[in-house]
Amino acid sequence: MNHEIIKTLQANFEKISKTENGITYWLAHDIQPLLEYTKWDNFETVIKKAQIACKASGQEVQSHFLDVGKMVEIGANVTRQIQDVMLTRYACYLIAQNGDPKKEAIAFAQSYFAIQTRKQEILEERIHLAD
Repeated sequence: MNHEIIKTLQANFEKISKTENGITYWLAHDIQPLLEYTKWDNFETVIKKAQIACKASGQEVQSHFLDVGKMVEIGANVTRQIQDVMLTRYACYLIAQNGDPKKEAIAFAQSYFAIQTRKQEILEERIHLAD
């Protein structure tokens, strides 16, 4: 994968993150196009697989995948509420792991989260050694 594409995808992923009360999260509808899913139904299937993986790993699904409503504009000054999912970084990781690896963005996301996980492991090892 081209280095410039990697930088662009990483910047776009971080740009759409939101922070509230010190917690960083992403909205599924914002991540969907970044991961090259054009249909919500297909992306929702990936989210459900990721939720199953989350539960199987012993994590509380609601702590990482929170159903929320989101107002979207559907026409000239007309809005309606749609269902969305608030995702933690771990949830995004699980979505990447359960996505279609033939999609370049999914392949990137899988590598990105593997690298981020390794960085965290190294940081924790250093903190442990400093104790």
